[in-house]
Amino acid sequence: MYLPPHFEQRDPAALRALMREHPLAALVSLGEGGLTADHLPLEFDVTAGEHGTLFGHVARANPLWRVAAGAPVLAVFGGPQAYVSPSWYPSKAATHKVVPTWNYTVVHAHGVLEAVQDAHWLRALVGRLTDHHEARRPAPWAVDDAPVDYVQQMLRAIVGIRIPLTRLVGKWKVSQNRSEADRLGVADGLGADPLAALVRGG
Repeated sequence: MYLPPHFEQRDPAALRALMREHPLAALVSLGEGGLTADHLPLEFDVTAGEHGTLFGHVARANPLWRVAAGAPVLAVFGGPQAYVSPSWYPSKAATHKVVPTWNYTVVHAHGVLEAVQDAHWLRALVGRLTDHHEARRPAPWAVDDAPVDYVQQMLRAIVGIRIPLTRLVGKWKVSQNRSEADRLGVADGLGADPLAALVRGG
């Protein structure tokens, strides 16, 4: 992606936090029909491999796990984003030389996809994903709440994917190219939006 130096996010902790807080990724692969994007919730394990590893699963009917196995893929994680009105810039009153823009945060995770069909591996993955996303609910659902034979049937209908990462690239476009006064104006305009704190931080 186009990445001016002042928009590059190099803090590994910030990249990992975005991936964990916004786990639904667009997984881009190249097959015989060209580029394909699958939208998948992915688990990120920073302890697995040099740059971490992504884990997820797809329907067995999805050709991704056959077509992309052993090939480079790109997982795109989108974080907080918002339209920026030029009326939020104090400099507008002085020069009127302002235009709208869009602020956003994104992480590109590069790696090579591996398909996993081991039933025990899949059961553990589904359990981890479920426990993580159910944790904040007042009465969390667990995989073991479903009948065993039904769970086994569902597991046979999916294939696991594992993506050891080769690199992470982060872009935080949060008005770093504006003056401090304009950045504060954008943050005030965003109000309670999570992006406001990132804009203030510069």
